[in-house]
Amino acid sequence: MLALLLAGGVAYMLLGDLGEALILLGFATFSIGLTVIQESRTEHVLEALRDLSAPRALVIRDGTRIRIAGREVVEGDLLVLEQGDRVAADAMLVSADDLQADESLLTGESVPVRKQPALQGEELLQRRPGGEDQPLVYSGSLITRGSGLALAIATGPRSEIGKIGQSLSTLDAEPPRLRRETARIVRLCAIGGGFVALLVVLLFGLLRGGWIDALLAGIAIGMSMLPEEFPVVLTIFLAMGAWRIAQAGVLTRRAAAIETLGSATILCTDKTGTLTENRMAVTELWLASGEIGAVDGMTVLSPRFHELLDASILASAPVPVDPMEVAFHQTGAAIPELAERRAGLSLAHSYGLRPELLAMTNVWETSDPEAACTVAAKGAPEAIAALCHLSSAERSRLETAVDTMAQRGMRVLGVATASTSPGSALPESQQNYDFALIGLIGLADPLRASVPAAVAECRSAGIKVVMITGDYAATARTIATQAGIMDGDVLTGTDLAALDDAALAERLKTVTVFARIMPEQKLRIVTAYKAEGEIVAMTGDGVNDAPSLKAAHIGIAMGKRGTDVAREASAIVLLDDDFGSIVKAVRLGRRIYDNIRKAMAFIFAVHVPIAGLALLPLASGLPILFGPIHIALLEMIIDPVCALVFEAEREEQDLMNRKPRHPEERLFSLRMIGWSVFQGGLGFALLATIFLASSYAGMAEADARALTFFSLIGVILVLILVNRSFDTSLLHALVRGNAALRYVLGAVVAVAAVVMTVPALRSLLKFGPLHGPDVAITMGSAALLLILLEASKMVQLRRASRFARQART
Repeated sequence: MLALLLAGGVAYMLLGDLGEALILLGFATFSIGLTVIQESRTEHVLEALRDLSAPRALVIRDGTRIRIAGREVVEGDLLVLEQGDRVAADAMLVSADDLQADESLLTGESVPVRKQPALQGEELLQRRPGGEDQPLVYSGSLITRGSGLALAIATGPRSEIGKIGQSLSTLDAEPPRLRRETARIVRLCAIGGGFVALLVVLLFGLLRGGWIDALLAGIAIGMSMLPEEFPVVLTIFLAMGAWRIAQAGVLTRRAAAIETLGSATILCTDKTGTLTENRMAVTELWLASGEIGAVDGMTVLSPRFHELLDASILASAPVPVDPMEVAFHQTGAAIPELAERRAGLSLAHSYGLRPELLAMTNVWETSDPEAACTVAAKGAPEAIAALCHLSSAERSRLETAVDTMAQRGMRVLGVATASTSPGSALPESQQNYDFALIGLIGLADPLRASVPAAVAECRSAGIKVVMITGDYAATARTIATQAGIMDGDVLTGTDLAALDDAALAERLKTVTVFARIMPEQKLRIVTAYKAEGEIVAMTGDGVNDAPSLKAAHIGIAMGKRGTDVAREASAIVLLDDDFGSIVKAVRLGRRIYDNIRKAMAFIFAVHVPIAGLALLPLASGLPILFGPIHIALLEMIIDPVCALVFEAEREEQDLMNRKPRHPEERLFSLRMIGWSVFQGGLGFALLATIFLASSYAGMAEADARALTFFSLIGVILVLILVNRSFDTSLLHALVRGNAALRYVLGAVVAVAAVVMTVPALRSLLKFGPLHGPDVAITMGSAALLLILLEASKMVQLRRASRFARQART
């Protein structure tokens, strides 16, 4: 249709009608410019989101340590790893000192994992990211604790992160549904417009002679019949929709994805950083006495737990980097007394984690060299139990508490304290202290506060929310329950790998949580849902999410915590990383699609009387009613109405309570086309009656033209009012308000008044003056059409409601 707009403008210029040519070319230029501006702004925002600083690596070459760009690391380089470094290549650990790495970009797990050096001859081929005590570190992961040396064994496309990048290159983004629908509409309109133009030429030439005039009339009327509003509507609606949703913190990289999101039936969401805040937080405390305390925000319920928190902070680094230690410090920061206790202490010695004892200990001394030192240890519960030399009964009670907390998705650490004799030397091992168990601390990645309400609204809108995570099943089940997702089965990656495609398709009907899922399995899940006819939206933020984000109908990436790879693979980016923004996008997507349908219905309806009035004089032998300048005036009404009034129309009352539209539902359904043709046909019948009656009654040609033209404007205004809402009355639609409608109506009334009152304009348009009876006929016909169409709408709504009740029963 854009090509037709340009061709029409050129044709009118060749025909010498500069005004009509400029209008058509103006529409084309505006639609192109708006699209270019929107896409340019979108990419500029993405550029602002990117971290352009390339990671660097410290390597040992020829016995010398040198710092180079991460992309220059090659296989065989010896990487020096320190806390805070980004690993530049997949590498095998040669040595490690209390080394931990955050591999969440690859696995989705928010908790760092321990690393240990490779044993001589150890098999490394089957290793994958995730899990404790691996001898490998992976490109893109972050060192959160300790130090080490590692031999680079894979870079670029051979690394784990590179394999994901390669899989992206084999995927094509899902083409927008509106693109396919628009192509169909364009074909229909081209055929219809060509048919009308040909019919005009034939009728004019056969009935009146003068084939040159017939050809010119056919081109002018045919172009006016072609609803060039379609591409304008689609471009402006989607571009304005992208702008509106950007105000809510959602960046649209492909505007058509908003409409597709409005029809989504499945929302596959990652857990870490999407449903959760991607940080560790203290959620529960357990004392050795058996007392349990929950942590609400930053406040501990009882002062009896202060000693446990204080010990956990003393057992951590003074300036924490590890997410769990950060959580201890943040929780303790809300209790001033704890800071006062530690004010006079200084760190004297630290005992790091060892593979044989997964605990660390800090020794704190005071300014008095003869005073006893305070010793605090934290670590795996079994390691703390060993340090405290618990009895079998005490150990059993501890294990029960650990299991209970772990089943609720918590990461559990034990805490113990000891003291030294005044003036004594520190032992070589932390096992030589006489520790006493203080308790356990449960940590979890907290759920975002907006998630439960957002999930509930998705479900009320008929969208099934599914969690896909690389985390453990217990943790995934806990988060899913808190979010309101857990109403189905849990399927692990191991179980999924054992299923063939048919079995997986059957399990998809009952599963709502996928746990311990690898990146290629995420892609398989999305593909399986698509094969079942679902419209799939996929959220994520890590590199491991990129293939599934690109394969989904709508990929939704996180803007703050998300990676560049995830954002580039997505159609939508949540700038605030808020899962609740997805609901806003769904709501807006549905509203946009509704408003597009309203505008399209109006376009179809309004062109029926225009086409009828263009053909009626030829069939009846009466003078030609409208020329190009009249059509230009009508287009000045129709295009602003479509582009402004319907785009600004507010959402329907049941917008988020209806099911997603069927994937195969056409933008132009037969029911909608029939309703549009009925509206336009009824309007044409009234206008034809007015035109024929006035002409055969002996009214002057100019007077009949003016009466019919302004009656047509009244019909157009009625069609605007009727098509503003699918299922509410005119009164409700008026109460709902639309500022753009008021401006357009005011402009139409003003232009009509100027045309009627300025003799020069009436002469230019070949209009006669309108008298009192003529104005009454114009207003009366509009009122009659409004009553008839509103009554027809009510009948349709009652019939649809009755059918719906019968279907439910």
